[in-house]
Amino acid sequence: MIELDVQCASSAAAPDEADLRRWCELALRQRTADSELTIRLVDEPEGRELNRTWRQKDYATNVLSFPADVPDELLDIPLLGDLVICVPVVEREAAEQGKTLSAHWAHLVIHGCLHLLGYDHIDDEEAEEMESLERQLLAELGHPDPYATE
Repeated sequence: MIELDVQCASSAAAPDEADLRRWCELALRQRTADSELTIRLVDEPEGRELNRTWRQKDYATNVLSFPADVPDELLDIPLLGDLVICVPVVEREAAEQGKTLSAHWAHLVIHGCLHLLGYDHIDDEEAEEMESLERQLLAELGHPDPYATE
């Protein structure tokens, strides 16, 4: 079971909670334990501030993942972490990349959830594993390969 807290701090239109939940459930289905996570939808000023603070990059990015870093023996809840998604960046990227907004949202939510599970794309081998799983999950939703170049 997934306990999802959606916080909307953006003035832009975003997917509804049912879609966000569906994408999270798909990405997290490999996890057998219950999961609690928060998705915070933000505008560019907050997205930029968080990216600058936590990644030392002075711009708003599409999704930031903050895995819970609490020892299991100290916390008896299935806290997975937080995702922060910058709504205007998602909209802009979808338009620039010629993707449907729904496909791009699904990709970024899945991508963020996989980061919460420990997947990464620092090196080529890790990137291929993560991207392959993203392709598979998005195909199940009927969305095209987000990494395909035309």
